[in-house]
Amino acid sequence: MIKRSLLILFSLFTCQTLVSAQELNARVQIQAPTVPNMDRRNLEVLETTVREFLNNNKWSNDTYSPQERIECNFVITITDWDGSSAYKAEAQLQSSRPVYASAYNSTLLNLSDKDFDFNYAEGQSLDFSDQTYISNLSSLLSFYAYTIIGLDKDSFSRLGGTPYYKKAATILNNAQVSPNKGWKAFDGLRNRYWLNENLLNKTFEDLRVFIYDYHFNGLDHLQDNTGRGVKKMITLLSGLKQMDKQKLGSIFPNFYFSTKADEVVNVFSIPTGDPTDRIKAYNLLVQIDPANINKYETLNQASTPLNQEIKNNQ
Repeated sequence: MIKRSLLILFSLFTCQTLVSAQELNARVQIQAPTVPNMDRRNLEVLETTVREFLNNNKWSNDTYSPQERIECNFVITITDWDGSSAYKAEAQLQSSRPVYASAYNSTLLNLSDKDFDFNYAEGQSLDFSDQTYISNLSSLLSFYAYTIIGLDKDSFSRLGGTPYYKKAATILNNAQVSPNKGWKAFDGLRNRYWLNENLLNKTFEDLRVFIYDYHFNGLDHLQDNTGRGVKKMITLLSGLKQMDKQKLGSIFPNFYFSTKADEVVNVFSIPTGDPTDRIKAYNLLVQIDPANINKYETLNQASTPLNQEIKNNQ
């Protein structure tokens, strides 16, 4: 936590006294653009309830200052309503962490959950328990709160998110009694069950270590020495080449590479003084993440003359 404090306080103009605070700084938007007769007041009450649940609960034993709280967004779109308390919904979830010595925030999570259905009656309290299943809404929010904290921890320390993925697993296991989709293995290949399974599966530990190295030993040092930082990232990408190609379509690598593709292109587009960096990065990225090859083509196009020159000299 000291390293995270230094990272964020570095970018502030004034230092503030460190006080205990919750972990999340969640912005919540609930909308129902296609649902007729939806009372906007109901949505506003629900929006406030969800925001307070995420921001006011204490999800760990760590002490966070207000500046350390993890920036995250929950955009919940109601797709159907029974006129009473049953909602069918989808959610877009996003979280980020600051990059040292810059005003830039790097996205860690950008994920869509198509099965965000729940029941909620106006005035109902939204209670939290990590030991028993209370409601689908509180379980959904708790599961993603722990997952967001876990990804943040993974970006600051090697495999630091494990305790929080295990807490999310407890939420998931308790929710097996729920009739709602997304909690069980047979509900689909890209749901909450498989996200948590991937995050705790040793098969994907190399990717989790990459998250730490990419952010803590890569992005956080770009301001110090851009060329060295980029080369460090190329070395890190080289280590991911050994990942089981059959696993690349799993939910964790799929959502992670989709989340980072644009950022990675921007990083490797930075002039470093070594024109081969872009070529190396492009060749590695298309092997590791072929699903986003269209985005990486920007690097290839920028390097085309040099690629041809290298071929001519071979």
